[in-house]
Amino acid sequence: MGLRILVDTNILLDYLLCREPYDKAARDIVIACKQRDVLGCIAAHSISNMFFILRKVFSIEERRSLLRNLCELFAVEGIDKTKILEALANEEFSDFEDCLQMECAIAFRADYIVTRNCDDFKGSRIPCIEPEKFCKLI
Repeated sequence: MGLRILVDTNILLDYLLCREPYDKAARDIVIACKQRDVLGCIAAHSISNMFFILRKVFSIEERRSLLRNLCELFAVEGIDKTKILEALANEEFSDFEDCLQMECAIAFRADYIVTRNCDDFKGSRIPCIEPEKFCKLI
């Protein structure tokens, strides 16, 4: 098994919603995780965020099925009090949710956080990489 990555919510939404032009790289990342070339992780709070966001497109049954499939494919890193307190104390991030993503990536021992919003992760202790660049590594 190769690299360990935390996949940000936006990449998963690109995949699930087939958002062009981002869906190809997102699909390649999901395939790499499915083939176990890469060990992928999702932050637990991404699941609830996606469940809410996807309501405009998918029925509740479809959302449950889609997210269940993602949970079977990816590791899921939970949020606990320690991670929340670390994120609240971190002054490098203006976006609390992004800081929680980083805390989950640290706990997962990720090599990278894969996101289209690398500017939001400038203070991250885990390197951030855009999906297209990550696909070139794998």
